[in-house]
Amino acid sequence: MPPTLTLTWSIESWPIAGTFRIARGAKTSAEVIVATVTDGTQAGRGECVPYRRYGETLESVTGTLAAMARALPGDDPRAALGRAFPPGAARNAVDCALWDLEAKRSGHPVWQSAGLGAPKAVITAFTISLDTPDAMAKAAAAATGRPILKLKLGEAGADAERVRAVRGAAPKATLIADANEGWTMEDLARLAPALAEEGVRLIEQPLPAGADAALADFASPIPLCADESVHDRASLDAVRGKYAAINIKLDKAGGLTEAIALLRAAEAEGLQTMIGCMVATSLAMAPATLLAGAADWVDLDGPLLLMKDRSPAIRYDGARMEPPDRELWGG
Repeated sequence: MPPTLTLTWSIESWPIAGTFRIARGAKTSAEVIVATVTDGTQAGRGECVPYRRYGETLESVTGTLAAMARALPGDDPRAALGRAFPPGAARNAVDCALWDLEAKRSGHPVWQSAGLGAPKAVITAFTISLDTPDAMAKAAAAATGRPILKLKLGEAGADAERVRAVRGAAPKATLIADANEGWTMEDLARLAPALAEEGVRLIEQPLPAGADAALADFASPIPLCADESVHDRASLDAVRGKYAAINIKLDKAGGLTEAIALLRAAEAEGLQTMIGCMVATSLAMAPATLLAGAADWVDLDGPLLLMKDRSPAIRYDGARMEPPDRELWGG
């Protein structure tokens, strides 16, 4: 008979080093929720970040966790929760906690149980928050040894100037532009050629989610990547033929289980993939690292944006991100 599982959770606040700013707003701390699932002997953990863009708050996510705690089954709980609850932060935290618990009970690391390759060191992008062109150039100049910079944009009037300023400060860096839904189609048509001249390699989510139809006939000089427009496999249809890549985030997908399936579905359709994150600690990054080796782009710099990380933590050597210790998560 399957063991009885108990779900508990806690809210944590992790100060950000400075201010993290995107087109939709700014914050100075990362508010995360850590879910713990125990069978009475072993315990697994998962971390999530409620995202207001999707109507999530600390209160709404903990409310969903309370419903999950009442419904948590003992037999194949990941599949059961995937059927009963929509993708989002709450399901992500519990899904990852269940994977962690299974690894601790079985003695086999998650990557083996999930049929994935062994995690390996990867190079992650480093995010430069939206700011004035001069401030973003200074931040880029200070990001010594980070070969991939993701630039938060979305204020179209000065975005070309921002990119030019960063390029001048970091002439050898690979640049990703992330508009976070902040442009119109007219902005994209004007900005894409200018950004191509500066060597930008990818543009993330230029238009608001739901406005993607306009991209079907747009011949972009830079590959476009869907972020807010794609959450799980069910949302792939809406971006087909409009984007060259998708950004897979566990909080959007509802956990590692769906993220694995989404990665495989995207690969089958010939889409490039980015493994992304919210601003959070190493506990949130650890499950995502299992997908990073198969992705075209890795953006798992969340802990690097914090004043401090939890312990144990994933080790970063500049842009090089080492596989997580199994004591942190996954075994």
